[in-house]
Amino acid sequence: MKAIIPAAGLGTRFLPATKCTPKEMLPVLDKPVIQYVVEEALDPEEVDGAIIVTSPGKPELLNYFQPDRSLESLLRERGKAGYADAIAHAGNMPVDFRYQYEPRGLGHAIRSAADACAGEPFLVLLGDYVVPNKDICGKMLEVSKAHGGASVIAVAPCAPEQVDRYGVIAGDCVGTLEGCEGAGETEPGAVWRIGGLVEKPSPEAAPSNLYIVGRYLLSLLVMELLANQQPGKGGEIQLTDAMARSLDREAMYAVVIDPLSGYDTGTPSGWIATNALMAAGDPRFADEFWAAIDERGGLER
Repeated sequence: MKAIIPAAGLGTRFLPATKCTPKEMLPVLDKPVIQYVVEEALDPEEVDGAIIVTSPGKPELLNYFQPDRSLESLLRERGKAGYADAIAHAGNMPVDFRYQYEPRGLGHAIRSAADACAGEPFLVLLGDYVVPNKDICGKMLEVSKAHGGASVIAVAPCAPEQVDRYGVIAGDCVGTLEGCEGAGETEPGAVWRIGGLVEKPSPEAAPSNLYIVGRYLLSLLVMELLANQQPGKGGEIQLTDAMARSLDREAMYAVVIDPLSGYDTGTPSGWIATNALMAAGDPRFADEFWAAIDERGGLER
């Protein structure tokens, strides 16, 4: 199974920083955002490779995931074996690339990697969402196996008055993950059978408050439908349109996750908060992080 990671966007919200540095290469602690996503994608034993879909104007992504023997050797000669090992790890990950030559939407980006999927189900992980525990893909795979290989997406609850910001699901709760038997319908571990996908509904019309997180396990049918998917909202080829069409032919499920299990790095404020929160919780950085904060007199809202 392959995992597709769309990473072709312009990073407009980070300009001018992203004029020369792709958004996906911005660091969170000591690694770029994209490496966290790749490592999460490769964590399940079912996954044997990650496919990054990018644009031709982002050679930095390709360069980052290629071996650099000369840099490794130089670092080892200087007694910096830990840094050399980190460089070697990134350069030896099973990552391949496909290119989206026009910005025609998420669905178009995903179908650009159709040849790499070899007629198998595939994962999709959006490239600006960091999940340190790397557990969402495993939960989706568990649900899929329990339901005959069906497509599964990750969802999380939001405040009812915020549903008009997201795509939300309609459907019914049909069970829970193993070990989560006491979970309520919108609590982590609940499993839903999806009856529909609704984009940014009004709070009054929303079928649920469960919004789609950037993690998907999709069947071969969804990829086949993307091949002839017509442009939708904004003139773009939308993944959710193909997913909605698939509901007429096969079942699709959702697993509820904790909304705090991941970090959204897609905006400058989200990226800054991610760095601060992860630094505070990482023993490699926490002491120096808080020392730097204290040196400035602490934090005030």
